[in-house]
Amino acid sequence: MKVAFVTFGCRLNRAESLDLEARYRAAGHEIVDLDMASPATGSPRPVADNIPDLILVRGCSVTAKAQRDCEKAIAHIRARFPTTEIRPIGCLPNAQPLPTTICQSPTTIYQSPTTSRAYLKIQDGCSRKCTFCIVPHFRGSPVSVHIGDITARTKAFIATGYREIVLTGCNLSLYKSDGHNLASLLNILSEQGAAHARIRIGSLEPGRVCENVLDVMEKNPNICRFLHLSLQSGSNRILKRMNRPYDITWAERFCTAARERLGPDLTLGADIITGFPGETDEDFEATRAFLVRHAFSNLHVFPYSERPGTPAATMNGTLPRAVRLFRARNLTALGRAQRTAFAQTFLGREVEVCVERGGEHGWTDTYLPCKWKGPAERRSLVRKRIIAINGDTLLA
Repeated sequence: MKVAFVTFGCRLNRAESLDLEARYRAAGHEIVDLDMASPATGSPRPVADNIPDLILVRGCSVTAKAQRDCEKAIAHIRARFPTTEIRPIGCLPNAQPLPTTICQSPTTIYQSPTTSRAYLKIQDGCSRKCTFCIVPHFRGSPVSVHIGDITARTKAFIATGYREIVLTGCNLSLYKSDGHNLASLLNILSEQGAAHARIRIGSLEPGRVCENVLDVMEKNPNICRFLHLSLQSGSNRILKRMNRPYDITWAERFCTAARERLGPDLTLGADIITGFPGETDEDFEATRAFLVRHAFSNLHVFPYSERPGTPAATMNGTLPRAVRLFRARNLTALGRAQRTAFAQTFLGREVEVCVERGGEHGWTDTYLPCKWKGPAERRSLVRKRIIAINGDTLLA
C-alpha cells in the first residue's frame, strides 16, 4: 500500500508522524511524497503511479485558526485525490483511529529526508485544568513512554547518525516511569549520548520539575542551553484566571537562577497568550516587562482563541480581536529584537552547530540559525567561527 503523510502543529505531532512513517515502512508499505504524486486535475510533475492509497493528516486544534487551516487542507487534499482514502488523525474533532497492523518495535526509526534532528516522543496527555486549553480533550490523561523504550530508541537514533535528540511531549514536566522523572531521564540520556550527541528539551511547564532539570543541565554540557517555558502570561492575575500551576514570583526566581547557573549564552523562550479574557493594559505591560527583564529571545506568541468547551470560552471580559492581535504583534516584534540582540553576542566566537540538509546551514545549541559556505556532513555536530550577523542568523 502507498501511504502519504501531512502534518500540522507542534513538535509532538512531528515526532508522532515520523514514528508512524517508520512503522509503516517497517511493515512493508511504500511512503509517497505528495509533491511528487499526480493529482486528478494534473500536475507540473505528474507521476501517476505515485498516487497514494492512504493519506494520514495529523491535525492541530490548539487554536481556532489552526483547526480551520487543517480543515481547509483536508478539503483541498480530498479534491486533489478523490479516489484516495483520507484519514484525519491527531488533535482534530473528526480524528479517526489508526490501524493496529503496523510494526510496534520501539527501535524502529526512519531517516527522514527532511529531518536532521531526531524527534523523540517521551510523553503524551495532560492532567492540568488550564481554562483556555482544549488539548486534553484530544490527548487524554498523562501517559509516559517506558524509560527502557526511550533509551533503546535514543541508542538507535545515535547509531543511525543523528547527533541531536529533541524530546517532545504534550507536557514534558509530567513525565514519570519506573521511579524516574524528567530530570533523571535527562541525566540518563545525557550520559548515553556522551560525546556522540546532544539533547534538546521541548517546551516545559513552569514548576518544581524545572528546578530539577536545571540541576541536570548544569552538570551535563551536552544538554542544549535552551529552555522554552509555556509561560502564557507575566501577570499573576491572568495566570490565576488561566488556572496555571505557578505564579510569576516563581518564574522570576527560576529565570534568574537559570541565567546565573547556565551562563549568558542560555536561550530563554516562552509561549505567550495575548488578549486573554480580562487582560488589562496593566496585565499586558506586566508580561512585556517580564520578557524584557529576563531577555527572552525565542517567543511563540498567540492571540487568545476561544475553544468551545473550555471554561475561558465563557468568561467575562472578552477583548476585541483587534486588541488581541495588536498585543501579539507587539510581543512578536519584541521577541525579534531581543533575538537579534542575543545573536550579536556570538560575533567572533565559536559555536557548535547541528548540520541540516544541504550541509551549509544548521542550528546552534542555543537554537540560533547558522550559515556558512562549503559543505559539512548532514546531521553532524561541527564547530564554526562566527564572522558576521544577519538579523538573528549567524554567518560563519
